[in-house]
Amino acid sequence: MAARGRPRSFDRDVALHRLMKVFWAKGYDGAQLTELTAAIGVTPPSFYAAFGSKDAAFREAVDLYIATIGSVPMRALEEPVSLRAALKDLLEGSIDVALSNGSAGCLLILGVVNDLPGNATARGHLLDARRKTVALLKSRLARAIVAGELPPDADADQLAAFYHGIMQAISFQARDGASRDKLQALIPPALAPIT
Repeated sequence: MAARGRPRSFDRDVALHRLMKVFWAKGYDGAQLTELTAAIGVTPPSFYAAFGSKDAAFREAVDLYIATIGSVPMRALEEPVSLRAALKDLLEGSIDVALSNGSAGCLLILGVVNDLPGNATARGHLLDARRKTVALLKSRLARAIVAGELPPDADADQLAAFYHGIMQAISFQARDGASRDKLQALIPPALAPIT
């Protein structure tokens, strides 16, 4: 008779890291329950007992990504360096993340691409996370305006949207197979307006 339930050695934190990698590689819609359960070595009932639902597991995996891998580029915005250096580090960090999981891009950007009724909660979770990214960019840009690194009439909202767009371009192009060199070539034009 086959064993039922979660294995005795089930480690939820390890399982969540594995689920994060599956969702990162496949996206919410592409990650099938069979792949998720195989990644953590449990049966579907045990998966649901541990995580509640695919949607809940996805949201937890996204939160783990934000707290670990996704936080690395964002830390550049808090470093006591020039705005130009911070943005350069942010974009280079975004390239590192985008290429670190077999060119899967950024989970926050590519985790849910389609607006389908079945993925509304997962999509909303990613949208909230992306809004937080834009807010962090805006805050750093606003500090640069106050510090005189940008002109007083610079539009922090518009610039934040622009740099977030560059981060999205890095993610999509990485997913499409762009090399590190091609992605690095996006940085100089993006930094051209910043002295």
